[in-house]
Amino acid sequence: MAASRFVERLNEQVANEFAASQQYVAAAVFYDARTLPRLAAFFYAQALEERDHAMMMVQYLMDAGADPVISGVADPVTTFEDLVTPVRVALEQEKRVTDQISGLTLVAREENDFQSEGFMQWFLKEQTEEVATMSDLLAVVTRSAENPEAVEHYLAREQSGGEAADPTAPPVAGARG
Repeated sequence: MAASRFVERLNEQVANEFAASQQYVAAAVFYDARTLPRLAAFFYAQALEERDHAMMMVQYLMDAGADPVISGVADPVTTFEDLVTPVRVALEQEKRVTDQISGLTLVAREENDFQSEGFMQWFLKEQTEEVATMSDLLAVVTRSAENPEAVEHYLAREQSGGEAADPTAPPVAGARG
């Protein structure tokens, strides 16, 4: 059984991950409406990834004998002043999630909940990648704000291959079978 303090915080993080997913949908729709299909596809994929992160946490809670709590989330930002703003919002979000994941890992450590601390290690690695990806995209979008086709070409080049599933990733609730 996971430490009760960790369970409480992980349930909060489930909501944070669903909120992140919603924010990415809002960014995707913004780009989709502006006929920027690569940017839209990138953010739609990010939304699914954040949803999967929430469901990984849900599965861990169930596996640990804890009750997952699926709560509502705040409305995402849906109005953006320019093509750069959604990426800036996304980077701020990834940095915030990194802090949240680090805090969860610390709670597990403080509670001597070694299984939960181990579970969090994958998310720490994932957040390093997410912040780096979003930082790079922000640099490209900022540099190419007046030429969004350059961003589309960047994404076509950098995101061209379908990423293989990470065999070290925690299981996603509902994906078994």
